Amino acid sequence: MSNGRTLNVLVTGGSGPSGIATARALRDAGHRVFTVGSDAGRIDAAAAEAGGGVTALVCDLADLADVKALRESVAGRAGNVDGVIHLVGGWRGAKGIADQSDDDWDFLERNAVTTLRNVTRVFFDDLAASDTGRFAMVSSTAVSAPTAGGASYAAAKAAAEAWTLAVADGFRRAHAATADAGTGAGATEPGSVEQDIPELRSAAAIFVVKALVDPGMRAKAPERSFPGFTDVADLAAAAAGLFSTPAGGLNGQRLLLSR
Repeated sequence: MSNGRTLNVLVTGGSGPSGIATARALRDAGHRVFTVGSDAGRIDAAAAEAGGGVTALVCDLADLADVKALRESVAGRAGNVDGVIHLVGGWRGAKGIADQSDDDWDFLERNAVTTLRNVTRVFFDDLAASDTGRFAMVSSTAVSAPTAGGASYAAAKAAAEAWTLAVADGFRRAHAATADAGTGAGATEPGSVEQDIPELRSAAAIFVVKALVDPGMRAKAPERSFPGFTDVADLAAAAAGLFSTPAGGLNGQRLLLSR
């Protein structure tokens, strides 16, 4: 856990309402927040709305070289990253299986999978080395109950979840290697006294929602109750709460936020 230390946290896909709410919550929790988007105007406006102290950065997260440059930029400003909240997504649907289009699949694969792969590959070592490394993505209840019309969307989200669970395993393995090196556990003889093993420090988790709702959506449709939707403020609070929750109980978990 952060133990009061100011952490460097990246919000990727920070231009929308969920990114704004999450950046604000992390800033209010005392962290140094960098919010990332592909359009300079939108991400600058989002950072301003999130509040003072939130730094806007521009990056094409689907471009590995651009993500590597992003890491260098953050490291030059603040040092290694302690947390990444990945909010990149998007929805594409169809009538059924036969009309699932390649264009929709390419869009979903790029946004839901490629961006996540790039971000985790580039920032994995930072997160694994942090005393409070956290990675989280937002997935959908559709993964557990996919529909024919949403086949491409559910498949892309399932792939992103699988990758995130692999990141969780990577944190476990990195921790085990560090623990063995620190305690000499790898060289102990059978029957020797067990040495204290430090707790897991880094975690990757999955937030699961049916859909997100924000104040703008409510204002446009005041008659709607948005049943089962998760308010972006609740997502933001859950994201901020990751850093005060022990990694052992988070790593590899699917955290249902849908009501």
